Amino acid sequence: TTGASSNSDSFTAVESMEDNPDGGCHIYRNGYSRSGISVVEGILEVNIIQMTNIQMTESQAENSLVDFVVTCQGSLPTDVCTVVSDPTCQVSKSVVCDPIVVADECLLTVRRAFEEPGTYCINITLGDDTSQALASALISVNRGEST
Repeated sequence: TTGASSNSDSFTAVESMEDNPDGGCHIYRNGYSRSGISVVEGILEVNIIQMTNIQMTESQAENSLVDFVVTCQGSLPTDVCTVVSDPTCQVSKSVVCDPIVVADECLLTVRRAFEEPGTYCINITLGDDTSQALASALISVNRGEST
C-alpha cells in the first residue's frame, strides 16, 4: 500500500492477481480506492444495579417475575438479550432478546420470568450495530422473593 492524505480519508494502491489455471497466465490490475474511517465509541460497560421480585396474586403465581435495573456507559444500546443458565453458567435454560429504545441516559429495566424456584446465572447483554457489553449475576429465586 502507498499514499495517505492529511485528513481522515486514506488512499490505498490496490494490486490484485488472478491465477488462470488453464493458460498459466496472470492478470494484474492496478488502481486506487478511497475509504473513510469512522471511529465509534461503542457500549463500554454494563452493570446490573438492582434486582427486584415482582409481587403477584396467588392466581398469577405460576412464574416468578424479576426486574433487573441495568445501566451502561458509552453509546446507547438498541437491543437487550438475557440468557438464563444453571448456577455454573454452563447450561442455558432460556434466551430472550428484545429491541429497546433508550433516550438520553442508559438506564433500563429488564423483566424476566423464572418458571421455578432455584439458583440461576443470568447474563444481560446490551448491543447496538457496532458493539456489545455483558453483565452477569447469580440470582436465587424463591416464590415471592429473590436475592
